[in-house]
Amino acid sequence: MRLNQAAARRIISVALAHGHEHGMKPLSVVVLDAGGHPIAFERADGASPGRFEIARAKAYGAVMLGMGGVAQAARAAQGSFMATLNGVFQGRVLPVPGGVLVRDAEGMVIGAVGVTGDTSENDAEAALAGIAAAGLTGEA
Repeated sequence: MRLNQAAARRIISVALAHGHEHGMKPLSVVVLDAGGHPIAFERADGASPGRFEIARAKAYGAVMLGMGGVAQAARAAQGSFMATLNGVFQGRVLPVPGGVLVRDAEGMVIGAVGVTGDTSENDAEAALAGIAAAGLTGEA
């Protein structure tokens, strides 16, 4: 299965609604395909314009490394591995929660979601809510 436009739009709408319902700051959400290419992006009213790059970096790291932002943050805290690895990706990886892998029913990685705007933990929570609403599995 591929991550399509309809699923991406569903993920985004539910993630944004989740943020609003839980009193989070204005969120921005990007959905990337398995190759790290954007399928869809939206930012809530009031979100700062630089949020696209942050959301994309969170999602890009997840899909390129095959691990969610929580695992990336743990690796980053252990030493220089993530900083060195980020050089490989020309600084396009942001190893913090909020970058969430998207898996299909067979467990295959089909993309990633990046959410930014609130705390990284809340960003990841919103991403997981959107992914679940699209009938997919997220790995924060």
